[in-house]
Amino acid sequence: MASGSKKVIYAALVGNSLIAITKFAASWVTGSSAMLAEGIHSLVDTGNQGLLLYGLHKANRPPDERYPFGYGKEIYFWSFAVAVLVFAFGAGVSIYEGVLHVLEPHPMENPMVNYIVLSLALVFEGGAWYLALKEFTKVKGQWSYFQAVQRGKDPTIFMVLFEDTAAVLGLGVAFIGILLGQVTGIPYFDGLATIIIGCILGGIAVWLAHETKGLLIGESANQEVVVSIREMAKQLPGVVHVNEVLTMHMGPEFILVNLSVDFRDGVTSEEVERCVATLDKDIKVRHPLVKRVFVEAEARSRKEGGKG
Repeated sequence: MASGSKKVIYAALVGNSLIAITKFAASWVTGSSAMLAEGIHSLVDTGNQGLLLYGLHKANRPPDERYPFGYGKEIYFWSFAVAVLVFAFGAGVSIYEGVLHVLEPHPMENPMVNYIVLSLALVFEGGAWYLALKEFTKVKGQWSYFQAVQRGKDPTIFMVLFEDTAAVLGLGVAFIGILLGQVTGIPYFDGLATIIIGCILGGIAVWLAHETKGLLIGESANQEVVVSIREMAKQLPGVVHVNEVLTMHMGPEFILVNLSVDFRDGVTSEEVERCVATLDKDIKVRHPLVKRVFVEAEARSRKEGGKG
């Protein structure tokens, strides 16, 4: 697992822990519903970073008899759990608190405390967001940001980036809601801001769950990798047709490859062994994330739907 992922998560964990404490204190002093929602948001984010670190730790365990391909998918499970927690606790509790505050509004006291806390939180959250964006930009390569999220196989960095983005947006909404409530004297703005914060969290959570679901189920390697492996197999002497190239990410840094290949008639078993050994070596050299390669000798007639 890349050290950049852990660096981003640790930075977010420390920042969110400190921010959550200050937000809850400000909410208790001022009675602001939006600040309470922000405190819940930061508390949930803190727990999420802990779960991601736990997932990284579990995913690094070596293969054993029960899990011969390792524990790489642990990070996908815990990433999906994080998305569910953001939706259930972050979004759900924020919307609930916002509705309560709209139905039974209470005037704020000492709003200046909220402004100070929000300003400090913006500095910390902005720093964590910049670090996550910088790391994400580095790992995305030539892809666009949208493509990197869709094709990326390590969800930890873009999950932290999305969470930090939601945090910065939430701070802006909370600031506007508190300011409008103070200027107009209408306490409903505070509760409305809380509901909007909950909706932001809900939208982010749904997107995160969608992006991690495919990885959890068993997403294939990127198409460029699949095409490259097919072309490498076709170039080997003795191979007349490549029926199927099946791949699966067993973790961010582990690709499993299964090929169905039609060898020409008359090829000896020794030639097949040399061909398979060469293919295995070449694939792993060109694509270091490929850890296991299985080659099945099968006539083309058995796989009429395959592509050459």
